[in-house]
Amino acid sequence: MILPLAKLGTLALKTLSKPLATRLKVQASRHPRFRNIIINLAQVNHKFSVNLQRRIYGHSTDVAIHPLDEEKAVQAASDLLGESVVFVIAGAAVIFEVSRNARSEARKEEARKHELQDLRNKDEQLLRQIEMVNQRLDELEKAAKGGIRDWLPLPNILHGHGHISNNGTTSASV
Repeated sequence: MILPLAKLGTLALKTLSKPLATRLKVQASRHPRFRNIIINLAQVNHKFSVNLQRRIYGHSTDVAIHPLDEEKAVQAASDLLGESVVFVIAGAAVIFEVSRNARSEARKEEARKHELQDLRNKDEQLLRQIEMVNQRLDELEKAAKGGIRDWLPLPNILHGHGHISNNGTTSASV
């Protein structure tokens, strides 16, 4: 899915850069200062590429390199600038996408951290509840072992040792 979109985007950028290259050619013919700048750019690029090709093929690099004529230099510079614009825009798009993905991943990671912290808090709360239940269970087991007299808050009336009066006090029977 991404590859066809990338190809389509690259094709669109190249298509949009062609009018830019044409406009650069027109500006070069109208403005002598701009023309000299791009001609010098083209000559430097030509010398660099010829020397690079000679080194790659093992030829001597100390041979004089003939400069391009002005029209070829303007054409080469326009093409170079057009391709540079495409490269810069594509590079900016890649940087933007990587940055956007990094921010998205950072948000996801932050959400995961919050979720993990919530789970830890819930785990601690459940452990406290289990501890309270265990304590209560221990109390009930102790009360069951001690008998019903220790567990009930009532006086021991089952064995006839006392009775409850109307005012809530106990008295011993005679």
